[in-house]
Amino acid sequence: MKLDWKKLGIAVALPLAVGGLSALITKDSMALFGALQKPPLSPPAWLFPAAWTLLYILMGLASYYVYTSDAPKSRKRTALSYYALSLIFNFGWPILFFNMEKYLAAFVWLCIMWILILAAVVQFWASDKKGGALMLPYLLWVTFAGYLNYGIYLLN
Repeated sequence: MKLDWKKLGIAVALPLAVGGLSALITKDSMALFGALQKPPLSPPAWLFPAAWTLLYILMGLASYYVYTSDAPKSRKRTALSYYALSLIFNFGWPILFFNMEKYLAAFVWLCIMWILILAAVVQFWASDKKGGALMLPYLLWVTFAGYLNYGIYLLN
């Protein structure tokens, strides 16, 4: 399969833009994160932007594979709809957590986001195996983020 660089660029740029805009809105978030009581296994603050950048790139690649796959249009539409909804929730979570400091609401939001990501992974997998596999780190990281979020809620 020949790469369509324009579609690939758009697919990767979209989640990076969502994450970048969210980071801009929550620009002082790492200072707040440093001041919070955190559960065991909490990574250092510098890991979050690096991990999310990698995840956004993988998500973009995954969406490109699904979009350009030979799967039926209806299946691709469903897969990409779940993905888009997960990006909307992904955008909103840091605002709830960092800007509004609503840790329980952020955890519930994250749980809904996790369900959307799981649905996207299942649909991506059915459309394109590579696309589905590339979404698994996103699901795993958000699972870990749920642990951290709930721990922070309990400790703060």
